[in-house]
Amino acid sequence: MRRIAILVLAAGLFLVSAVHTFSQEANNDITSSRVNAIVRAAEKVGPAVVSINVLQTKLYASHPFPGFFADPVIREYFGDLFAPRVYKEQIQSLGSGVIVRAEGYILTNEHVVRGAEQIKVTLPDGRVMAGKLVDADAAVDLAVVKIRGGNLPVATIGQSDDLIIGEWAIAIGNPFGYLLDDTQPTVTVGVISALHRSIRSGHRSSALYRDMIQTDAAINPGNSGGPLVNADGEMIGINTFIFTSGGGSEGVGFARPISYAKRIIDDITRYGRIRKPWIGAHTQSITEEVSRALGLKSNAGVLVVEVDRGSSAGKAGIRCGDVIKRADSGLIRDEVDWESFLLSTYVGERVELEIIREGKMVHTAFAVIELRRKEK
Repeated sequence: MRRIAILVLAAGLFLVSAVHTFSQEANNDITSSRVNAIVRAAEKVGPAVVSINVLQTKLYASHPFPGFFADPVIREYFGDLFAPRVYKEQIQSLGSGVIVRAEGYILTNEHVVRGAEQIKVTLPDGRVMAGKLVDADAAVDLAVVKIRGGNLPVATIGQSDDLIIGEWAIAIGNPFGYLLDDTQPTVTVGVISALHRSIRSGHRSSALYRDMIQTDAAINPGNSGGPLVNADGEMIGINTFIFTSGGGSEGVGFARPISYAKRIIDDITRYGRIRKPWIGAHTQSITEEVSRALGLKSNAGVLVVEVDRGSSAGKAGIRCGDVIKRADSGLIRDEVDWESFLLSTYVGERVELEIIREGKMVHTAFAVIELRRKEK
């Protein structure tokens, strides 16, 4: 009888141990399934994603009697007696950025810091620092802000030249900063929907963004300037804007490929400024009339209508009336192709152009020089 009791007790202990072991294995499996590549990518990049608060002063005019002075006769009689008053209004805007150098260099969008009189940067650990705009390039909508550095977390820069449509895309931003007690960034997930998109943005109707990454990862308001990363936690783009009819985060997101940002980061690190390339050949698309007048076989290419004196194109002997057909072996079909090529060039790079001049094919090569800046 005693032997039977011992056997029953041993069996019970075995069952308890087995259940406990099974429970531990189940918890481990659940934990492993939850801590996936997306979670690890967010954990890897998150500490380098900051909030950028910008203070701007807007000027606007207000007339005391707008309808009355709309009459030209009244305006002529009273002249400037009741001139419009100019008012100043301070406006705060929020955006995101990502630390790319431990010394305190932050990459963001140019439109986030445009016109900034004061920049305040909030780190995910809660620290708030004053930021200074180092330089910006409106052509690619990228800018660099500097804060007090020293062993800051840095995002890993990946590649945007080998992206695959359908691969994971993780949009990270930090739009609220010091406005919330929790200063951690926000994360949304989607896929790479398309590549090399050209689109006119809603918030800058005159700006045509070229060669953009399209993603369905929600880019919430204020996430502009934050990183778009892959499943390995490598930065592949900078979130720039979302195309939506409702004004929210639902819509199609667009990011500037990181390949453009690499040049800017290198320039800032080495020269303290963004060296803007200057080819200096102004072009227009080729119409049917122009094609017939020049005796061209097709409308493919761009027509040079003006060349800046002292520019790369000017020094290379490019003339008005030349038709650019290829650039660095890439086909130039229209203005979009040409503008995309210009955006991809950098100072010191040697480029080759294939040109039709007076019915003959001409090849020319030259080094891209830096755009001269106006003295302030």
